[in-house]
Amino acid sequence: MVVAGLLAGYSPTSPGQQFRPPLYENDPRLLILREFFEERESPIGHLAKEFLLAADRHDLDWRLLPAIAVVESGGGKQYRHNNLFGWDNGEGQFGSLKEGIHHVAERLATSNLYRDKDLDELLRTYNPYVNYPLRVKYVMTRICRTPWAPTRCLN
Repeated sequence: MVVAGLLAGYSPTSPGQQFRPPLYENDPRLLILREFFEERESPIGHLAKEFLLAADRHDLDWRLLPAIAVVESGGGKQYRHNNLFGWDNGEGQFGSLKEGIHHVAERLATSNLYRDKDLDELLRTYNPYVNYPLRVKYVMTRICRTPWAPTRCLN
């Protein structure tokens, strides 16, 4: 996984270590996310780098936040208060879309509600709707089949 992470531009940090974001311009995930949003006529494609930054900073699967945003707001087509994620039952308010991305990433990574759960458990906690994990994971596979093998992404 370390080799695959390096190939994808991923830069994990140890606790207490300063996070240094990779150069996303050379990261294949950036192009994949931009194309994914563009194909869906999503207005948040310009935030692809921010999604990667938040995921890398908090050691999340890079496809998770964009997938939740697609399920919850149609990829930024319907949201309010800069809340792309339906956070806090849709009542969460953020000062900007970037703030919302980073807030949700930080909470998914550090909150006792989500930390140390596998993806299915995390998604069931996020939204108890019975098909919610399947919906989000389906979108994740549409972004890319595997988290660290961009050349094997779906078209």
